[in-house]
Amino acid sequence: MTTASLAFAGQPFCETPGGIRLMVRLTPNAAFDGLQGLVADADGRPLLAIRLKARPVEGAANTALVGYLAKVLNLRKSDVVIVSGETARIKGLNITGDRAALAQRLTALMAGTG
Repeated sequence: MTTASLAFAGQPFCETPGGIRLMVRLTPNAAFDGLQGLVADADGRPLLAIRLKARPVEGAANTALVGYLAKVLNLRKSDVVIVSGETARIKGLNITGDRAALAQRLTALMAGTG
């Protein structure tokens, strides 16, 4: 699956050789840490919206995002790597692990059952 097929699949993630690629829209400096659900970017591609209390200063929000995703997906922080958008709200992350299990966990989280 390629990045172009993200919109076709209707999910904010696609499979990569070592795991999945997840696209998120991060809102830093929020009142609470949590998932907001699915949103679309200007081109209609799905993104997972995440709010974090961390401030967007000196990489604090990026560090918090990696930690948050590692926690909710039950992974090590080293398994979650920001690969695009380090200084933007929209970020691409490579998440290493079993693709089917990761997709299942993300789908459950987005449905509010994870």
